[in-house]
Amino acid sequence: MNRIAKRHEQTRNMVLVAILAALVVVFQVVSTFIKIGPVSITLTLIPVVLGGCLLGKKWGAILGFLFGVVVTVFVLNGTDVGGYMLFQANPALTVLLCLGKGTVAGFVASLVYKLLEKVNRTAAVTVAAMSAPVVNTGIFVVAMLLFYRDTLTSWAGGADVATYILTGLAGINFLVEFAVSAILSPTVVAVLRATGKKQKNK
Repeated sequence: MNRIAKRHEQTRNMVLVAILAALVVVFQVVSTFIKIGPVSITLTLIPVVLGGCLLGKKWGAILGFLFGVVVTVFVLNGTDVGGYMLFQANPALTVLLCLGKGTVAGFVASLVYKLLEKVNRTAAVTVAAMSAPVVNTGIFVVAMLLFYRDTLTSWAGGADVATYILTGLAGINFLVEFAVSAILSPTVVAVLRATGKKQKNK
């Protein structure tokens, strides 16, 4: 690749990252106000997945981290009420959780796409898009069980904790996020085909 072509690709990637970053911020701002129980529904994972598919694991993780930064801001200022309660219980761990789960979700989705892309791109995108909410919600639930047991019990209000997780804390939220990812994954495929861009080994 000559220098001009390489510079053109770098410029295109920078523009793409800027657009995806803006979508991450906007989607997360909207998602913060869509709640089932104390936890917001995350609609932000599709631009994270798209960035990972187009640009590689590094950018999937970076966009996931940006998603976590926006979540953290809303937790710290109290807009995310449930998150703020977790912050009051354990400030450092809550910030780490907010930043970590998005980063890992973005990285894992990108890795899944990378592993399956040569087999079937459509399947790769679909599985990658579905893996993101699984990882994001899974890390959250595990953290709640391990480190926020008292808060979890309080939120359950006397109900069985396992039942509350499935029906109130994350179950319905996860199903919505999973469905959104599944429904929008063909859009990601269309974007990949339109760009004609291969994923970078990053």
